[in-house]
Amino acid sequence: MPMSPKPQSKVKKPAMKPSNPSKRPKGVLGGKPSFVNNLFTIILTFILLMSVYSIIENLTKPSVTIPLSAVAADVAAGKVTAIVVDGDALTITYADNATKVSRKDPSSGLPETLATYGVTPAELAKAAITVQGQSGFEFWFLSLAPIILPIIFFALLFWFLTRQVRGAGMQAFSFGQSKARIIDPADMNQRVTFADIAGAREAKEELLEIVDFLKSPKKFLDIGARIPKGIILMGAPGTGKTLLARAVAGEAGVPFFSISGSEFVEMFVGVGASRVRDLFQMAKKAAPAIIFVDEIDAVGRTRGAGMGGGNDEREQTLNQILVEMDGFEPTEKVVVIAATNRPDVLDPALLRPGRFDRRVTIDLPDRRDREEILKIHAQKKPLGPDVALAVIAERTPGFSGAELYSLMNEGAILAARENRTEVTQYDLIRSIEKVMLGPERKSHLLSKREKELTAYHEAGHALVSSVLEHADPVHKISIISRGRAAGYTLKLPFDDKKMQSKKQFLDDIAATLGGYVAEEMLFGDVTTGPSNDLQVVTALARDMVSRYGMSDTLGPIAFGERQLGNEPYSEAVAAKIDAEVSRIIAEAKKRAGAIISERRPALDAIAKELIEKETVERTDFENILIANGITPKKKEEDAPLVA
Repeated sequence: MPMSPKPQSKVKKPAMKPSNPSKRPKGVLGGKPSFVNNLFTIILTFILLMSVYSIIENLTKPSVTIPLSAVAADVAAGKVTAIVVDGDALTITYADNATKVSRKDPSSGLPETLATYGVTPAELAKAAITVQGQSGFEFWFLSLAPIILPIIFFALLFWFLTRQVRGAGMQAFSFGQSKARIIDPADMNQRVTFADIAGAREAKEELLEIVDFLKSPKKFLDIGARIPKGIILMGAPGTGKTLLARAVAGEAGVPFFSISGSEFVEMFVGVGASRVRDLFQMAKKAAPAIIFVDEIDAVGRTRGAGMGGGNDEREQTLNQILVEMDGFEPTEKVVVIAATNRPDVLDPALLRPGRFDRRVTIDLPDRRDREEILKIHAQKKPLGPDVALAVIAERTPGFSGAELYSLMNEGAILAARENRTEVTQYDLIRSIEKVMLGPERKSHLLSKREKELTAYHEAGHALVSSVLEHADPVHKISIISRGRAAGYTLKLPFDDKKMQSKKQFLDDIAATLGGYVAEEMLFGDVTTGPSNDLQVVTALARDMVSRYGMSDTLGPIAFGERQLGNEPYSEAVAAKIDAEVSRIIAEAKKRAGAIISERRPALDAIAKELIEKETVERTDFENILIANGITPKKKEEDAPLVA
C-alpha cells in the first residue's frame, strides 16, 4: 500500500521564462495583436480615405473664383472667349487661355442673368456659351461621398466588433445551432471499426445488431421488427464507450454526429432545446445516421432534483431529447447512442422502452482482453526481444483501456528519454508504477530515520498480506517515492476478481493497517504516512456495513448514503453503523498486531533488505519468507465456497 509523505512546506514556484520575442506575432503597436491595435489600424485607414477624398475634391476645383458682376464686365469688354454652363456653375475661358469659375442664379438662364448686369446680346454673342450636365458618377461622388463614407466606416467597424465578439466564444447569432462534430464515413483517416477495438466482446455482439439494421433495415421491417431507437453504453471511465460508438458508425458506413451532454446547455434559456432540435434535424437529413451523446448524465439527470435557474434549463433540454426520441417514425433510420459512467442518476423516462431500449455494460478488460489491447497499442512501437505483454497484462488488473494506452506510451517515452530505439520489458514495468502512482521523485530524499520508518511501514503491509490466507500476494515493495507516496507495496491477485468475499475484505483491511501497526509497535509513535491507508480501510469497512450487508450486528441491510435532504435512516442507526465500522477496524488492527509480533524476525529481514536495496522484487521477497518459515502463496485452482 502506498505510504503518504509527511506534510511539505510551501515552495515558491520558479518564475516562468518569457517566450522568444522573435516568435511573437507583431501588431501595429508591437506585441500580440489586440483590439487596441486593430482599432488603431481602422482609424489610420479612415484618415487615409478622408485625405484622398479631400485631394480629389480639391483637384476638381479651379484655383480662381470671381463674382458674377466681374464676369459680366469681362464679357462686355470682350475678354471672354467661352463660357461653359454646368448647372449653376460657370467655367469662363479668357482670351489669354486663363480659366476662372463663378456661379449664376439657379432660377434664371445665363443671358437673362448677364442682361441684368448691362450686357447686351451683341456683346454676349462674342463668347461661345456651352451648356452641359455633370456625369452621374462625378455628381454622386462629390455630392454623396461626405454622407456615404462615414456610413461605410461605421458599418465596417460594427462588422469588425461583431467578429471579435464571435471569436471570443460568444457566437451571438448562432446560439441555437448544434455544435455536433460530424465524422464522414468516407474519411478513412477517422474511420474506426470493431477490428480496431480489443476486448468488450459481449458489447460488440450487442452492437452488431445495430450495424446490421443500418446496413439493411428492410429485412427487419418486413418481419415487423423495430430496431432499438437508443442504446446507452455504461461503464467506467476509459473503457472505450466513445470508441465503440464510432466503431458502430464505421462498420455501418453512416455519418456519425458526436456531441457532449454539457454542450447542449448555455447560460441563455431555451438554447439547449434548440440545439437538440437542430441536431436531430441534421441527423434525419443525413439518415441513416448515428447520434452519439457523450456524458449524457450532464443533461439526463432525474428531473426535480434541483432548484431554479440552470436546472430548469437542463430539464428543458432533457424534455426536448425525450420528445425527439419519441417522435421518430418506425422507419426512421437514426440511432441514438449515449454514454455515461453514472447510470444511477439518469431520469427513468430516458431508460424506458421506446427510448434507450438497450443498455450495454462495458466492463474493465480481463487478463486476455488486456493482452489484446496492449498488442494494439504496441503495433507502432519497436519492442525489444524481452517484452512479454502477457506478463504486463497479468500485472495490470483493474486497468482500463485508456490506462493501458498510457502505459505503452509512457514506456516509449522512457525508452526515447534514454536514447534507445526499442521499448524493453523494464520500461513497461516502470510504466505500470508510473501510471498507478505517478512519476518517481528522485529529489525526495528521506533522512536515515524516515527511511527506516518507511521500510518498516511497507514491510508491515507485505508481511501481514503474506500471512493472511485471503489477502493478495505481494509482487513488489519499494521505498522510492512516487507521486504522493513515500513508498508502496504492490499486491496483485493471481486472477481477476469479479466478486469479493467478506473474508477477503477483512484480510485486506488488516493488511492495509499493517504499516500503521508496525509504526506504532516499533517506534512508539505514528506519522502522517498511514493517512491514505486509514481513508481506504474506513471506506471499505463502511461499505461492508452499509452496502454489502456484511455486518453481524446490523445484518443483511443496504442503508445507502446519508446526504443533505436525503436521510434514509435515523441518527440511532447511523450511530450503530459508525460503531460497527470502528469494531471491524479495531479487530483488523488487532489481527495485524498479532502477526507482526509473532513474525518479528521476518519483519526485520524485509525492512533490512528494503533499506539496503530500496526495492525488493517478488522473487527476493519470497526467499525472505521461506527463510523465516513462511510459505509463499501460489496459484491454485478455485475451491468451492461451500464444502
